[in-house]
Amino acid sequence: MKILENLGHFPTRKTEKEAWFLSPFRSETQASFKISLALNRWYDHGLGKGGNSIDLLVILLNLSVKEVLGYLSDELSFSFHQPPQQFEKIEGTKIIETKPIIHPAMIGYLKARKIPLNIGQQYLKEVTFNQRGKTLFALGLENHLGGWELRNKIQKTSSSPKSYTWLKRSKTKLILTEGMFDLLSLATMHPILVYESDIVVLNSIAFIPEIKDLLSDYNDILLFLDNDEAGNAATEIFLQEYSIAMDCRDEYKGYKDLNEKLIAWN
Repeated sequence: MKILENLGHFPTRKTEKEAWFLSPFRSETQASFKISLALNRWYDHGLGKGGNSIDLLVILLNLSVKEVLGYLSDELSFSFHQPPQQFEKIEGTKIIETKPIIHPAMIGYLKARKIPLNIGQQYLKEVTFNQRGKTLFALGLENHLGGWELRNKIQKTSSSPKSYTWLKRSKTKLILTEGMFDLLSLATMHPILVYESDIVVLNSIAFIPEIKDLLSDYNDILLFLDNDEAGNAATEIFLQEYSIAMDCRDEYKGYKDLNEKLIAWN
């Protein structure tokens, strides 16, 4: 539904389970386009056709599936599920020091997210950085280009260059997650699965096109993306393009992501 709203189409009526729109495909005075809010699928009664978010944009924008992904990355920035004020990427962030996690505030932040310290120390560093003339520190996950995703209790930011994180262990199975706390949560909940797999942390859905060259080396791709519209769209891309891809979000059905379930269950 938010994809339509971003394109200037709004519901004429809405219930708990569904929303009705004037068809985005033609001019009409009575709404015939329905979206199931539970299933996140649409059906146009005038066309007798329906589908998922990707199908909608393929028809609406006359694009290929590949082009739709580029459109979502460039035009919508896949940001409608995350308020902009929650993530702040500031040019000129300068990394001062990285070291093992020892500060009580960083240990406390891991504890609040229900991540054991030994798992946090395995994948993250305590990073001191300068931003806007202030010296700050955060938990950091390094990407494959040497940039850092930085998280503390009050801030989500990153340093350049921003990219995906690839934990390569020469395994035949690949786990794909969106953010660092998805990785940490999965390592907490299923340590053997994580140990037996290579990992890609996207750090942004927009990096999907950049990781596709990596995927030919794997026999299985396990998708642990978010339960939101961006995650749904990205999951559909992988399921349509790769027969070896598997949607694993039943693991945290009813929760936005793995960490939200981990916190709720502990």
